[in-house]
Amino acid sequence: MSSHSTAKTVQRLGILFPLLIIYLLFNLSYAVEAQDEKSITNVGAIIDVDSRIGKQQKAAMEIAAENFNNQSKTDELILHFRDSGRDPFLAAYAAEHLIKEEKVQVIIGMETWQEAVTVADVVKNKNLSDDQVVPVISFAAPTITPPLIQRLWPFLIRMGSDVAAQMACIGDIVSAYYWKRVVVVYEDDGYGGGIGRLALLSETLRDVGAKIEHRIVLPRISESTDPYWDEVEKQFKLSNVQSRTFIVLQSSLPTVTGLFKVPKKMGLVGVDSAWIITEGIASLLDPQGNHDMEGTLGIKTCYDRNTTTYASFQKEFRTKYSDEDNPKPGIYALRAYDIISIITQAISKMNTKTTNTSLQELLAERLSNNYKGLSGIMQLKGGEVLLDSPRFRIINIVDGKTDKELNIWTPGFGFSKSLVKVSGTYRSSDDVGDVTWPGNITLRPSKGWAMPTVEKKMKIAIPIQNRPFIVLGENRYDGFCIRLFDMVVENLSHLYSLPHEFHEFNGNFSDLIELVNDKTYDAIVGDITVLVERIDKVEFTQPYLESGLTMIVPDISAEEETWMFMKPFTWQMWVVTGVILIYTTLIVWFLEVPSSPDLKGSLKSQIAFATWFTFSSLFFAHREKVYSNLTRIVFIVWLFVVLILSSSYTANLSSMLTIQRLSSNVTDIEMLRRTNSLVGCDNDSFVRNYLENVLNFNRDAIKVIDSNYIPEEIRQKKLSAVFLELPYAQVFMDKHKGYTLTQPTYNFGGFSFVFQKGSPITRDFSKIILDLLENGKMRNLQNHWLTRPTNTTSDMPESLSLKSFWGLFVISGTTSTFCSVIALTIWLKKLYHQEASQGI
Repeated sequence: MSSHSTAKTVQRLGILFPLLIIYLLFNLSYAVEAQDEKSITNVGAIIDVDSRIGKQQKAAMEIAAENFNNQSKTDELILHFRDSGRDPFLAAYAAEHLIKEEKVQVIIGMETWQEAVTVADVVKNKNLSDDQVVPVISFAAPTITPPLIQRLWPFLIRMGSDVAAQMACIGDIVSAYYWKRVVVVYEDDGYGGGIGRLALLSETLRDVGAKIEHRIVLPRISESTDPYWDEVEKQFKLSNVQSRTFIVLQSSLPTVTGLFKVPKKMGLVGVDSAWIITEGIASLLDPQGNHDMEGTLGIKTCYDRNTTTYASFQKEFRTKYSDEDNPKPGIYALRAYDIISIITQAISKMNTKTTNTSLQELLAERLSNNYKGLSGIMQLKGGEVLLDSPRFRIINIVDGKTDKELNIWTPGFGFSKSLVKVSGTYRSSDDVGDVTWPGNITLRPSKGWAMPTVEKKMKIAIPIQNRPFIVLGENRYDGFCIRLFDMVVENLSHLYSLPHEFHEFNGNFSDLIELVNDKTYDAIVGDITVLVERIDKVEFTQPYLESGLTMIVPDISAEEETWMFMKPFTWQMWVVTGVILIYTTLIVWFLEVPSSPDLKGSLKSQIAFATWFTFSSLFFAHREKVYSNLTRIVFIVWLFVVLILSSSYTANLSSMLTIQRLSSNVTDIEMLRRTNSLVGCDNDSFVRNYLENVLNFNRDAIKVIDSNYIPEEIRQKKLSAVFLELPYAQVFMDKHKGYTLTQPTYNFGGFSFVFQKGSPITRDFSKIILDLLENGKMRNLQNHWLTRPTNTTSDMPESLSLKSFWGLFVISGTTSTFCSVIALTIWLKKLYHQEASQGI
């Protein structure tokens, strides 16, 4: 019974087993058929396979493709990689091969704009029909977008870095550290790719008050033994360039790797130098870095790392990309992942649509709706994919590594430590972060300038014309400017030292400015006036003294003051007045003789009486009776003349004594110019030119005087006035009496120290000078060397002194004395005759 049932069971299994095999084969064939029915999309990727960027892009695209293929049951994406080595011709060949042989439907990649252009031309020249257009998505974009680019290549989508934003970020870094001059370094790729970046950088630097002082164009170098390195070393011999701020705009990895060895050997990657590299170069570098680039600042696009999507991608990326320990995907890898993700979404949508929509249109549709990928929120505008708000993280190469991250830069907001918004805006500051500069300097920012050393001291010119600003001693220089310079240097000693040597200069200040402009001298310590035409040539510190054109006029001499009462009338007027008086006296005598009993005496008595009568009328003090009517007519006219003359004399004398207050005989520039009076000025050409061109003085009327301003010279040359700048005039007035100083009518920029254009030392000096002005030390120094402190003067008029009238008093006294002597003589004579007659 048992054996029978067993045999029966075996018989059943024998029947079911073939059925099971048939079932499995059927399902397997169905699965294979279903697999064969998947829609395959071929995507061509043209990248630089051997570069760090290319390797990361390849890994990111493979991750995106694998994720899509594993999830999709109807579509499959196959990647076809081709290596271009950043060569446009190899990229063009690869594109043609991908279209012909691999039948790709999309071409992505191309790290340089030259590659993208050549690939776009290849696609365009295939003369494909509209529904067979192969979209081209480039990782590069032109620095400056041509206006007709969309009409030329409508199928080209550009997904490159925002170069303009990068240049703006570099400009803000330069501005944050007050660098005024930079040296630009870039590799010549043979296609002029660096020109557009150079133009954008130049415009950005101009906006922040800086400029490009020098350009170094590098040939493309393939290895460290390339003979072109000798030529590179020659270009870095910056004999006449003071800037030590270097900006590397573009370079291939072999070139930038060897590039820093040359300046480091020459001492250009050290204390007070600064190096900045763009994102394209920073992304090429290995995270382990390069010790030759110590202290270099770089730029990398900042993206959100706190999303689950990024965490998942980073985990897969570390598995796929094994070239580095604990690798971090860069922005180029994220963009590559985003591009494949966008393509896969377009493919999925295209296969579900009932209408015949091209892949080009679907890609544009996806990108036009603020697509959010790992690299950020992006949108397609005019064929270019733009990030919603480009942000850059500043990196600092320390110990050869590129993983030190500083602050974040955002357009319009500057630098901030994080992306946390406050009141709808990012927190911003002028701080790039805690930078470790070349030479391992952390306590102060790099000056970005060739600072003086003991071996190469700062050459400072000192103009020796004007004491006490510069005083020549036996063993050292002294004076107001030297003491001020020493005070500033002492205040800066905690930051850096300024080894220097003085060079005497005895010449025109404008010529001296040119010697600083052409870098013969590094600076000028002296009494240099800030003028408009000089600002474009040199840097001026904060003025330490006010300056303006003042006029010094000699006071009225003692002789002139003695006879001041004669000044109201000219000598011709006095002569005519005297003649009229005598003539009137004779007429009165002639008319009154016949009828006046007072004129019956001798001729001598008659003349005396007539003269006294006429002269007393000048003061309206006459009391004698007039008998003739004709005399009355003459006398009425004479009294009118006397009234006019006395009133005019009184008014004019009052004006001279009260209004001018016996101070000077010249107070008006217009009067000097109108009368063509001789005026003086010092030997500074700009003052003479100012008098001639602005104040319109005659050239022949302007006389140059010695810078020591000797009063005898002013008297000898019979100068009506001397025009000096205010500090010189104050020194002159402090030493010499008998002159009057007018307030400056025409103001200048003040006295300053001078440095070469772009020198960062200028700003440090200005800060110290401002501090000295505010704390009163500058006033103490000025009182010691230039002018003694004086009491505040009153605006009340001065009292009229005796010296203005003593001549008149002497005449009156002399006349009285003379008459009294005559009277005494007559009296003594009469007394003598009386005694004699009594004795007889």
